[in-house]
Amino acid sequence: MESIPKISITDRDKKIYLDELERNAIMYHFREHDLIFIHDPQPLGLIKFVKKKRQPWIWRCHIEIKNTNKKVWPFLHPFARQYDGAVFSMPKYKKRDLDMDQFFIAPSIDPLSLKNRHLSENQSKKIILKEGIQLDKPLITQVSRFDKWKNPLGVLQIFKSIKERVDARLVLIGDMASDDPEGPRIFNKVVRQAERIKDVHIMTQKDDLLVNALQRTSHVVLQNSIREGFGLTVTEALWKETPVVGTKVGGIPLQIIHKKNGALVNNAREAADWCVKLIKDDKLRLRMGHEAKEHVRKNFLVTRQLYDYMNIIDNYTSTVADDVMKAAKYLKRLLLK
Repeated sequence: MESIPKISITDRDKKIYLDELERNAIMYHFREHDLIFIHDPQPLGLIKFVKKKRQPWIWRCHIEIKNTNKKVWPFLHPFARQYDGAVFSMPKYKKRDLDMDQFFIAPSIDPLSLKNRHLSENQSKKIILKEGIQLDKPLITQVSRFDKWKNPLGVLQIFKSIKERVDARLVLIGDMASDDPEGPRIFNKVVRQAERIKDVHIMTQKDDLLVNALQRTSHVVLQNSIREGFGLTVTEALWKETPVVGTKVGGIPLQIIHKKNGALVNNAREAADWCVKLIKDDKLRLRMGHEAKEHVRKNFLVTRQLYDYMNIIDNYTSTVADDVMKAAKYLKRLLLK
């Protein structure tokens, strides 16, 4: 895993951050709500501008902040300490310098969304062929932003090794986060290196239906992250009964059960070996695909996440009616049937 990048946060940066949050605080009517959830570090400092806090405030942090930047976290920490509770994606992200209730809720997917709803094999193939991607060879896909933490350059190296043993195609599909100034540079480097490798398709459009089709049709989905908060693209692929080969970072090991619904790997050689194995062994791939969907159904659907959030809300307020909690529990039981 790479170290935290060196960055500087200046007094001017801090002023811009706080000025923007103060403007936002003026627009929101916090007094009208029974409980406030604030998501991620960007709006964390909003609490500073609430003159009289009338309800519990919960910080929902979706990213991995166990190894925080030593210049940024001391600036954000005083704001975080003012919250009544915090929610992280996994227990290993617990912050020992926050003296408050800390809850752990894994992210989830909506199985009825455009990205995750059922597509037939013919529907998926039509969508992919329309994009000019031929399906005459086994397909390998990584769905991720083009940034260094998702390591698309490493995916190209894995694919080069695969091509020496199996004639396959690779699709890299994703976009660049608007708050990532390095994105264009990484993307251009990926494009230049991909030009030297046959059968590589690079796509940047935001198209949930296309992502759905690619994840369903691929023989293997890769998640070659160097750092990862959770990695819902892994969940999405597993839900479509496609084995995932991923690195042992962030929330990926929660989702991939090694040798059961995919493979957890330490390096490019292991990743290539597993991709080749899954492409060649149809029975293994189908068995892992079945296990993959079951694992997601039991652990990472939105109904389970709703139940978890209801428990947190019930912990802080008396506004969650008994019938709502009963409904949430019923939904959870449905997942396990």
